[in-house]
Amino acid sequence: MENTGTSLPLIRVQKIKYQHKFYWRLDFSFNAELIDRCRELKHRHWSAQLRCWLINFEYINFEALSAHFQHRAILSLEYSPKAPAAARLPDLVSEKLNAIAEFERWLRQKRYADNTIKTYVDALRTFFRYYNDRHINQLTATDIVNFNHDYMLKHHYSFSYQNQVINAIKLYYDRFHNTQLDITELERPRRNQRLPHVLSKAEVQKIITAPVNLKHRCMLALIYGCGLRRGELLNLTLKDIDFERQLLWIRAGKGNKDRRVPLTLPLQRMIQRYQESYPTKNWLFEGQQVGHPYDERSLATVFKNACMKSGIDAQATLHWLRHSYATHLLEAGTDLRYIQTLLGHKSSKTTELYTWVTEVAFDKLRSPIDGMDF
Repeated sequence: MENTGTSLPLIRVQKIKYQHKFYWRLDFSFNAELIDRCRELKHRHWSAQLRCWLINFEYINFEALSAHFQHRAILSLEYSPKAPAAARLPDLVSEKLNAIAEFERWLRQKRYADNTIKTYVDALRTFFRYYNDRHINQLTATDIVNFNHDYMLKHHYSFSYQNQVINAIKLYYDRFHNTQLDITELERPRRNQRLPHVLSKAEVQKIITAPVNLKHRCMLALIYGCGLRRGELLNLTLKDIDFERQLLWIRAGKGNKDRRVPLTLPLQRMIQRYQESYPTKNWLFEGQQVGHPYDERSLATVFKNACMKSGIDAQATLHWLRHSYATHLLEAGTDLRYIQTLLGHKSSKTTELYTWVTEVAFDKLRSPIDGMDF
């Protein structure tokens, strides 16, 4: 293990921008104790893509980070050519901190999804820091326009994140200040209409059968076989499995909507074998801690390892299995409106994207140039 002349391991620390946010990046040789210390930090996650630990830059400074690893490692802050823009924003005054806390409590009471709450709270925090010298009641729609132009667009945030920030600010003022902010003047980039990524049935089978662990196989099979989102799979409980009616209940899915999907006989048998090997009391898939659901980052790692073992595209994500489920249903002749219901899509336009990637549809198309003699 690397060290600096002492018995303590070395952690290289760097300020980076990743997926529209700023993080402390921690790189070190494998060390179980240091991994446990990383897990104790709030606002941290393991990046399978970067192969390192990331800690949200806004929540801890380098001194506090060093103190957390004191007597366990030596932290080396590597040179960063340009300090993150977020670091140059001032710390929030107590008035705005209280407003953010109130906003977060309200979002939780309204049962917003955890990821949405985190995004909205972070967005409002950034907006308030940008105008930290101004009272909350003094901020107007013009200030949002200027913030969008001078901060969001300047730092090249994505279309979706930019809209989430604007929606969070608007929601806060609508709820807590009874203000209908006019955001029609905001400069929004045109949304890229990307087609869903689809795996072949042969590739899906390779991915599902790649893991040796039965629990891992069962999780991947359910995501594909029922068209589940990652969170929907991890939120499944034993009560959601209806063997008698051959149904799987998805409760409080995206948009807080319930739905049900068919549970085929092969999936039923796999679940029963899994339950015999891994008996649980509440969650269908428990994590390492008894009584807690399986960790979403661990599930992503399971999928990545299955792809590597199968020789599948390294850029593939878990959501590709859901896309493949919808596309393969369409290719089998399933009505688009039925697929919309199975996926839990609010708008039929979202489901219609799959018509552009189904092979059956392209097989039936004929160019007007066919049959001409040249």
